[in-house]
Amino acid sequence: MKALVFDGHHLRLEYNHPDPVPAGDEALVRVRLAGICNTDVEIMRGYRGFTGVLGHEFVGTVEHCADPRLIGQRVVGEISCSCGECETCRAGRYTHCPQRTTLGIIGRDGALGEWLVLPMRNLHRVPPGVPDEAAVFTEPLAAAIEVLEQVHLHPTDRVYVVGDGKLGLLVAQVLSLTGCEIASVGRHPEKLALLQARGIATILANQTADLDRSADVACQVADVVVDCTGHPAGFELARRLLRPRGTLVLKSTFASRRGVALTPLVVDEIKLVGSRCGPFAPALRLLRRELVDVRSLITATYPIDDGLAAFRRARKKGTLKVLVSMV
Repeated sequence: MKALVFDGHHLRLEYNHPDPVPAGDEALVRVRLAGICNTDVEIMRGYRGFTGVLGHEFVGTVEHCADPRLIGQRVVGEISCSCGECETCRAGRYTHCPQRTTLGIIGRDGALGEWLVLPMRNLHRVPPGVPDEAAVFTEPLAAAIEVLEQVHLHPTDRVYVVGDGKLGLLVAQVLSLTGCEIASVGRHPEKLALLQARGIATILANQTADLDRSADVACQVADVVVDCTGHPAGFELARRLLRPRGTLVLKSTFASRRGVALTPLVVDEIKLVGSRCGPFAPALRLLRRELVDVRSLITATYPIDDGLAAFRRARKKGTLKVLVSMV
């Protein structure tokens, strides 16, 4: 099959990569459309030490599996594949199974190829009214929803989402549905304009230096800040925008080993929440009801034959979502 393969040093397009073979509990999925995520870019910088077919955001069609009800269905898939038997899995913490593989990230070829395999239990049918261009956002949208699984937001809370990349724009839209007082902090006016069009307040990052903690603190700093920047400097900005005893949610994964100052977290008694994968069912409901705008996040779509160009575009400053089509 055709696939975009990272060998630990270079990304290449292979035309004869081995077709995946599903195990008894797995389904063979023909990929229709896949997305390039910032995690894919970070893997190419050394994150996780992964080698193989990149990609974990996809929509596809089930071609073969043991359950005839799934064959021919258009599906998306949860990316963490657990053993189902260890103590962690028995406790229901499947995404933290110590034996897990993760699509395109840990020990399992990903979605930027013509075929992939996933356990049947990981698959979710895509509602008929959701086009491929929206369904491919299910995984990152689920990750945005995970914030609400972990942190209870009150309508009276002030919330900042730091970072105006793909995930930051999704998180801001999801959290705005709670009725909290929310603002997105970013560096790119053209990206922030996508949120402004939906009535979400925005702040340019260089304007946050004007915040004065000695003034009306309730109006100047936040109860909850979500860092979606993918950069250590974003963590530092997020921390500065947070009140004492506030909650800092980290959505970023990146390869940098740059240190951060932890003492302020202790002094201000900050609650730190790591946030990763999320629930697919509510993500598909939001897409079906069009409560979140994802199509405006698409910068470009490339055929798999131009996959290397797609990655170059994805790494270009100012780019949002780049999709790769297999059909």
